[in-house]
Amino acid sequence: MSNATPSQTNITVGLQYRGLLEIVLFSAPITLPCCVFLFINGIMLSTLRSKSVFRETSRYILLYNLLFADTMQMALSQLLYLLSACRIWLTYPACGVLAMLLDLTNEVSPLTLMVMSLERYVAVCYPLRHATIITIRNTGVAIVVVWAFCSLNALIRVILLLDFPFEELESLQMKDYCSDTAMFLSPISHDYNEAFTCFLFVSASVTVTCSYIAVVIAARSASTDKASAHKARNTLLLHLVQLGLSLSSTAHDPLFIAISKNLDRVAIVRLQIILYVCIILLPRCLSALIYGIRDQTIRPILIYHLCCRLKLPRLGSQPR
Repeated sequence: MSNATPSQTNITVGLQYRGLLEIVLFSAPITLPCCVFLFINGIMLSTLRSKSVFRETSRYILLYNLLFADTMQMALSQLLYLLSACRIWLTYPACGVLAMLLDLTNEVSPLTLMVMSLERYVAVCYPLRHATIITIRNTGVAIVVVWAFCSLNALIRVILLLDFPFEELESLQMKDYCSDTAMFLSPISHDYNEAFTCFLFVSASVTVTCSYIAVVIAARSASTDKASAHKARNTLLLHLVQLGLSLSSTAHDPLFIAISKNLDRVAIVRLQIILYVCIILLPRCLSALIYGIRDQTIRPILIYHLCCRLKLPRLGSQPR
């Protein structure tokens, strides 16, 4: 027979209700925008598979790969956030798999931007050889190389984790929330991550910047199509902005730690929500919106799908 008094039962229920209410209040401001962003990215991915012109054009294939990686990264980030909001601690193997997939998709984005910049460079500076160099087969090979390179990096990180003495732990249950930084269990893993991140973004930045400069120089040539060069220059400038946004996600944790030192708990939670939405989620959705609005081929199909395939009546038409 239970010895709990009605007052103790009410206190327990009240604490459980407060805990559930706190989880909902903290997770809802992030989950709702993330669902909207995932919906937009999903519509964009569906749009890029809806027509043969998208499936048979190299730059649209590369764009699909970029959006796919961003969407996967957004979904995994949101999953880890919900796990932490619900105070669920994973085991080291489960967290390691999620962190590996998160890092993999995060690294595919800048490398894909680098390949997209090279494609625009060839289109402007070598227009007669563009159809020969930038083929569907070569584009597929480039995408496979990007994913293989990032997978190799993930494998190296797993090998570095083997140096950690897991056998000395009482259990494989983590004592903290799962994140990519939580899996840097040794100084060498942390140093390797910083070195690889620096190498990745320096290489991508140099490639995109050099492509942009080459296109600007080519635009001044009398033999270059001015309209095509101007459009390619704007596209490469957009790639630079996207690369900067991708780089900002790597500064999320250090920035959050530096700002939150002198804040109370409520302010820290609000700061975490703001930084997470602005630095992690929003950049992953901007690509779909920007390309969907800028590209005249994608725009009408994207709007058609966003409107749930409804055909709006023409202005001035009369119903029958």
